[in-house]
Amino acid sequence: MVPLLIVLLLALLLFGAGFALKILWWVAIIVIVLWLLGFLVRSGGGRWYRW
Repeated sequence: MVPLLIVLLLALLLFGAGFALKILWWVAIIVIVLWLLGFLVRSGGGRWYRW
């Protein structure tokens, strides 16, 4: 019974970590896209953010 609980807990932990890492990947992609847009807009003239 105890090994089964350990395996289920490990599976739940890995599923949670995978979900969190997937969210972190999406956040990283959004930040990179915003940075690239800001770089393109700034090279065009105006500056629309203060980083």
